[in-house]
Amino acid sequence: MTTFIQNTAIDLSGDWQLASSDNSHALTIAIPGDVHSALQTAGVIADPYAGRNEDDVQWVANKDWVLERTFDIDAAELSGRWYLDIASLDTIADVYVNEQQVLRADNCFRRYRPEVGTALKAGENCLRVILHSSIAAGAARQAEQPFYIPYSIDNSPIPNGNMLRKPQCHFGWDWNIAIAPLGIYGTIALKKLGPARIEHVTTRQVPQVGGAIDLQVTVTLFAREPGVASLDFALDGQRQRLDCGVNAGETQVTHVFTVENPKLWWPAGSGEQALSELTVALAGETVTRQIGFRTVELLTDKDAAGSRFAFRINGREIFCRGANWIPADALVSRVTPEGVEDLLRSAVDANMNMIRIWGGGFYEPDWFYDLCDRLGLMVWQDFMFACNLYPSTPDFLENVAAEVDYQVKRLSSHPSIALWCGDNELVGALNWFKESRKDRDRYLVSYDRLNRTIETGIKAAAPEAEWWPSSPSVGPLNFGDAWHADGSGDMHYWSVWHENKSFDNYRTVRPRFCSEFGFQSYTSMPIVRQFAEQKDLNVASPVMEAHQKNAGGNERIAATMFRYFRFPKDFSNFVYLSQIQQGLAIRTAVDFWRSLKPHCMGTLYWQLNDTWPVASWASLDYGGNWKAMHYMTRRFFQPVAVAAIPSGDGKEIAFSMVNDTAAPVTVELQTFLVSLSGEKQPLMAAAGTCSPDRAATLTAITASDIPKDMLLFWSFEASNGMRGEGHHVQGTYKALDLELSGLSISAVSAGDGTYDVTVSASGLALHVMIEADVEGRYSDNAFDLTSGESRVVHFTPKQPLAAGVAPVFTGYDLQSCQGNG
Repeated sequence: MTTFIQNTAIDLSGDWQLASSDNSHALTIAIPGDVHSALQTAGVIADPYAGRNEDDVQWVANKDWVLERTFDIDAAELSGRWYLDIASLDTIADVYVNEQQVLRADNCFRRYRPEVGTALKAGENCLRVILHSSIAAGAARQAEQPFYIPYSIDNSPIPNGNMLRKPQCHFGWDWNIAIAPLGIYGTIALKKLGPARIEHVTTRQVPQVGGAIDLQVTVTLFAREPGVASLDFALDGQRQRLDCGVNAGETQVTHVFTVENPKLWWPAGSGEQALSELTVALAGETVTRQIGFRTVELLTDKDAAGSRFAFRINGREIFCRGANWIPADALVSRVTPEGVEDLLRSAVDANMNMIRIWGGGFYEPDWFYDLCDRLGLMVWQDFMFACNLYPSTPDFLENVAAEVDYQVKRLSSHPSIALWCGDNELVGALNWFKESRKDRDRYLVSYDRLNRTIETGIKAAAPEAEWWPSSPSVGPLNFGDAWHADGSGDMHYWSVWHENKSFDNYRTVRPRFCSEFGFQSYTSMPIVRQFAEQKDLNVASPVMEAHQKNAGGNERIAATMFRYFRFPKDFSNFVYLSQIQQGLAIRTAVDFWRSLKPHCMGTLYWQLNDTWPVASWASLDYGGNWKAMHYMTRRFFQPVAVAAIPSGDGKEIAFSMVNDTAAPVTVELQTFLVSLSGEKQPLMAAAGTCSPDRAATLTAITASDIPKDMLLFWSFEASNGMRGEGHHVQGTYKALDLELSGLSISAVSAGDGTYDVTVSASGLALHVMIEADVEGRYSDNAFDLTSGESRVVHFTPKQPLAAGVAPVFTGYDLQSCQGNG
């Protein structure tokens, strides 16, 4: 938690005037905010997310935009040193106070504090920010390079985004709208400099003999002239006041708190998220940090398979279960702390303990990491470089070094941050472009200069932080193929999606840590209806294709259905089945890789969330509703889980049990044979004990013992109370002549704005999915019912419904989806 309070300050957020530089548009913009959202609010543009409006708003990013506001200063306040404090300016910007230029900014990820005192006057002052077109700026900077720096055209239909220190997904991506937004996203204020101001507050935890921890708090002060500053330190009741001399420029002051019996911070599911509050105060300015006492180690020791990649927290190795995080919205104005908290809580509710903040978006605001601290979500933090090559000219590297220093010092005290990673897929990108393939040495040296700048910066700003050079990577100074090398480092495994291989292919690799893998689905029908009309509800319609950004993605979803299922009868069932097969794909990978523990110590699928309503790899819809896969994730990421793992030759089905807890558990398993009409009969039972933080084979059955017209079902219960169920199909679902499921749904009000939904089946109902005509959360979904079974599911609407209005529920299952019978 980081908050800044200063007595002599003027908050400059609120309504500003916005105009295009050619004066063709003039309106009001809310700051913090983005230009596109302001234009939509004013009715100048339609919602960019609806229909094919993306094409109609491309002109916005080609213009320069002028933001302006006035503020008053009393003559008595003019003396002293005034400065602007700007936290996130996107991106190429000139800032003027009373027509005097005070700043030329070119990095969205830096904090700017230009002095403005000589430009101020008594009475009304004018602040003007000119935001230049990133498209024009990118082209100009590309032309200035000593050699061409290629970028991924597939990901970035808007060119040359790699020239700018700006979120790379603003220029498109294979899941994002390409509109290159611009604006002022963070705090903006006018402040008066006292004897000194606080530039940074960083902490370092030093364990002592006997369990105590010394918390070293280092404050970087900035002053224009030598003097004395009084600092107040406080940590959970411990207080200390220091009078310290300051020099002109920066001065560092360190105070040490000794915490005798610290309560430890643990990842979700492994213990308590104990937090302390640290405050540092100076002359009316207060900085607050949220502190969690814990140790983090990245283990990369060599073994027979290669080298490990595992996280050890507080002396205990933790299997990382999670997903990749992209920006919460394509437009910053639409992001709210409440919406982000809902997304992150959904991660924890699905038994995740880690997210990876992917390198093509933002370093998130302080409150985001506060949430991760409180929720127990470890953060794998990429630096913001992704899937392109980048300049290595001195001016670019100097800009990057300042960015790294600021962001690491701002964020490194958060207990949630477990790893800093240099970039996303830049090593692989060396092989993606004809220029770098032709002259690999030149581009490799250029990449190494950038990567070394980042590494040097983080080690200077936070020497104790865990660093990893790139993702995926075999290890430091290894520039090989980490997409298919599974013996060391972290792996991105995309052969199933991008190479159209079968789900079984996931079982041919044995990653040490898989930090990306994924399979696409369509976004749910309530979200589809937000951007598409009835006439657009066809997978090949122009609107649906506009909301599919991965080349060939629709064809791949459909081809996979042909491989495993009978084709769905209509569009809504196509959407449903796409989500089921997405969940089955990721479950296949996770079940197998968890069974390899401790050889494999982490699976982070791509991706958790969406930036806008689109067909994608996300398990959460845009807005936060759970897709079918997220309900499945809650089961396959359960700390104690059982999975059916067929052997490579298909002759045996092993039941793997995995235990991510710190205590041994006994697992009792029941297996059944289920007919195509849904009749269930016992097959066999087994029990076994799984050691702490381990995986083991509970039992195995011969595949030939399962008749061709029967399915294998199972249920288990662990001694710690965790339980689950599942089924296994030999071959494909399309080979099954499923009989009518007789699925029925009834709902009653639970009296508090929620509903109890009873789902019943007279036959076999596989992958039952309940959907309402309003958004909301279900206590369970994407489950199976056998003949005569029923289940009550609790539904909570996202927004309270008007009096007299009740949701209409629809039920999907595999047999009904395929439309036969």
